[in-house]
Amino acid sequence: MAADSAAPPPPSAAEAEEASAFGHAPVPADATARYGDQERQLVDFYRPRATRGADPRPAPLVAVLHGGAWRAPYDRAHISPLAAHLAAQGFAVASVEYRTGAPGQAAVAGRWPDTFDDVAAAVDALPELAVQALGADLVDPRRVVLTGHSAGGHLALWAAARHVLPPGSRWHRPSPPPLRGVVALAPIADFTSAMRLRVCSVAVIELLGGPDHLTARLPHTDPAALLPTGIPVTIVHGTTDIDVPPQVSQSFARAAAAAGEEVVTAWLPDVGHFPLIDPATPAVSAVTDEIAQLAW
Repeated sequence: MAADSAAPPPPSAAEAEEASAFGHAPVPADATARYGDQERQLVDFYRPRATRGADPRPAPLVAVLHGGAWRAPYDRAHISPLAAHLAAQGFAVASVEYRTGAPGQAAVAGRWPDTFDDVAAAVDALPELAVQALGADLVDPRRVVLTGHSAGGHLALWAAARHVLPPGSRWHRPSPPPLRGVVALAPIADFTSAMRLRVCSVAVIELLGGPDHLTARLPHTDPAALLPTGIPVTIVHGTTDIDVPPQVSQSFARAAAAAGEEVVTAWLPDVGHFPLIDPATPAVSAVTDEIAQLAW
C-alpha cells in the first residue's frame, strides 16, 4: 500500500484524554450573574442536585476557574460538565468567567491587568451573588472552596493569597479571604518552574505582559512567591501530565514547605492533564473527594 494512503496513526494517550474531556456537550447553568459590566465578567451557577447524607444544611459553594493557558479561545463552556458533575454530588457550584487574551490577539495569554482584576472581583462577589442566584436555602456562603484547572488552578491559588500581597497592590486584601481552602488541579503553581519547562510555550511571560515586566510582576502574581497564606491547599496532579508537568506542583509544594506550610498533594498514577476535569474518568472521583474534604 502506498505511504500516502496509509491509515493515520492512532492518537496518543494524551490526545485521547484531551479529546474525551472536550467531547462532552456544554451543560447549561441554572442561573448566570454579572460581577461587572465587561462582556466576560460572568458567573454560571449550578444548584446542588443531591444532599450529603442526612446533612440538612445548605450546600457549600465550590467556585470553579477554567483553564486554557489564560488564552481567549478557552472559556467556561469546556469545564461546564465538571461543574454539573460537582452539582450532582451535592455542591453548589459557581463557574467563573474572566477576561483572557489581549484585545485582537486571541492567541496571546492573559490580559494585563484585566485577568487578575476579574478574578479578584469575582471571588469577592461570589458569596452574595451565589445567595441571590441560588437562594440561602441551597447555598452556604460561609463554606467556599476554590478550585481551578491548569491556568485556572494558578488563579485559584493566587486569589487565595491576595492578603499576602504588598498593601500597595491593586489586588491586596486586608485580611485572608473567607475560604475553606483551595483544590488546585494540575495548576501552573510555580512560575519559575513553569517558564523553565516552557509550560504552554511562553504563556506565563505573555500573561505578565512580556519579558520586560517579569521582575516587577512576578512577586505579585506567582503563587510560589506568595507564601505562607494560612489557607489550606490541596493539589491534584496526574503523574503523566505533559501539559503541566508534575514538577511544577512539586516546586510549589517545596516552596510552601520552606515557608512553613504543608500542602496536601494527591498524585494520580498514569493520569494526564485532562482527566481531572472529565466526568467520564475515575480521576474526577479523586477531585470530588478532595473538594469534599475541605468543603464539608
